[in-house]
Amino acid sequence: MQTIIISSPLVSHRLSLALPVPRSPLINYHHGAPPSIRLSSHRFTNSLRLFSSAAAAAAASRDSEMATEDVQDPRIAKIAASIRVIPDFPKPGIMFQDITTLLLDTEAFKDTIALFVDRYKGKDISVVAGVEARGFIFGPPIALAIGAKFVPMRKPKKLPGKVISEEYSLEYGTDKIEMHVGAVEPGERAIIIDDLIATGGTLAAAIRLLERVGVKIVECACVIELPELKGKEKLGETPLFVLVSSA
Repeated sequence: MQTIIISSPLVSHRLSLALPVPRSPLINYHHGAPPSIRLSSHRFTNSLRLFSSAAAAAAASRDSEMATEDVQDPRIAKIAASIRVIPDFPKPGIMFQDITTLLLDTEAFKDTIALFVDRYKGKDISVVAGVEARGFIFGPPIALAIGAKFVPMRKPKKLPGKVISEEYSLEYGTDKIEMHVGAVEPGERAIIIDDLIATGGTLAAAIRLLERVGVKIVECACVIELPELKGKEKLGETPLFVLVSSA
């Protein structure tokens, strides 16, 4: 393993770079131990690593049209460094992944959008479905860049027209996610965007909701994953793509 030290007035990180892996027609984040970039900094309370692995054979066959990722893309380190972690928010024991600092960094924000656009442009995606609320930040610029429509997936009683809804479980009780009837058509190809996947309940509900009306879910995409919460296990056969994973 090669170690690189990066220092600047804004960022000082130690990166452990895994050896390059062969390029593959699909990155599938459901299986295997990924090659990683690990970062640690006095500015932040956790480390983030690039989350990537070779595809399982069945997934590669199913989604071979998806783009290959460069596991040593330098933009990933910049994005990871821009995410602030707030301990004990909104309650004790929670390490809150704060993307507002990423949004303040114009280069990191631009690179975040560009990485998603690079992945999905030219892949016949007609729908970018954004999960309330931070999926509304990343979804629209991606949709515009790839020539797709943006569909908001909202909490109950937020949409004014006739809606279709899907219920999902919370730690205590249940909640719903909704979208307008007629916002999507059977046979359309969609990606679902959110800032973070934790337990996976909201993304799983969004998948079920779109599939009920005949939409093909190409992939779920998030900026951050909290792998210890095993949210990707709730996504079933739907692939998950993330930029950074909390360690």
